[in-house]
Amino acid sequence: MAVESFNTPSVTELVPRQSSRRSHALFVALQKEIVLGVLPPEQALTELDLAQRFRCSQGTVREALMQLNEEGLVKRMPNRGTHVAPCHADDARALLSLRRAVECDHLDRVVARADDRLRADLGDLLNAMRNAARDGDEYLLSVYDRAFHARLFDAADLPLVAPILTRCLIHNHRFKILNSRPNRALEETAERHVPILAALDARDVAKLRNLLAHHIATIVDFGPDLTGDAAP
Repeated sequence: MAVESFNTPSVTELVPRQSSRRSHALFVALQKEIVLGVLPPEQALTELDLAQRFRCSQGTVREALMQLNEEGLVKRMPNRGTHVAPCHADDARALLSLRRAVECDHLDRVVARADDRLRADLGDLLNAMRNAARDGDEYLLSVYDRAFHARLFDAADLPLVAPILTRCLIHNHRFKILNSRPNRALEETAERHVPILAALDARDVAKLRNLLAHHIATIVDFGPDLTGDAAP
């Protein structure tokens, strides 16, 4: 993968991080490779190899790997090195259930705090999803998809809970991408967010909850259904 991939946007770029720009750029590049399966589950990663590949210091690599470890995308174990995290259905099922609880149980707070800025941000993210879908860029679509859900939950004003959702989102999308070949209908994926916006505009908490629960349970309509209750 070329070093230019450092510029690939990531949902995590929407949240300031206390790290050097260089290590964050490396974090973004490696996150993309892990989510897409370019770096497969359980693959060993060494600081020296990554430093040579990306032409940076081992200290920069170490910072990036620490960020990936915080996201649960790598496992750093004393005397055993660093490996790409596994991607098992049982983990995906648990994280999907947790994500649904986080997103759906606090929508009264979201609707109560929704304002024009939130609506504009969500509209911009939907358009970004559409553009990525039309370009056939599944990863970039997933970046903006995750950002959409994170921004919606941000309105609940539960800052200690938000990082839990961020982790659920990245791992849900990783599992989805690694188990959905060939690529699904990307434009349909983007458009599935339109009813969510309509329910938010109507300030209909019950409808918004049902739509989000179905949206999450069906894993963007292509399976596998990990929850057993995908009916709308």
